[in-house]
Amino acid sequence: MAGVIRLGAVSLARLLALLMACLGFLAGIVYSVGGFLFELSTGIPNSGTALAFFALLGMPLLFAITGCVAGLILASLHNLLARFGFGLELDSN
Repeated sequence: MAGVIRLGAVSLARLLALLMACLGFLAGIVYSVGGFLFELSTGIPNSGTALAFFALLGMPLLFAITGCVAGLILASLHNLLARFGFGLELDSN
């Protein structure tokens, strides 16, 4: 069995930030389209429609920040636990 000794905290943070930003963009699309459809069903679109479309910018940013912080915390926690024998074990076959 081969084990992962150390995870690069910044590398994992960048990876999770990118993945979470993509997920945030998809969530922003769903939110903005849903908000737009809701505004159309209730009458004339107003400032709420514009705020819904700002979700296309805001949600990926918030998701990326969350992913970055989570990556830093998780990699640091893994590296700390790996010192005590807890870690990710991989099959070397």
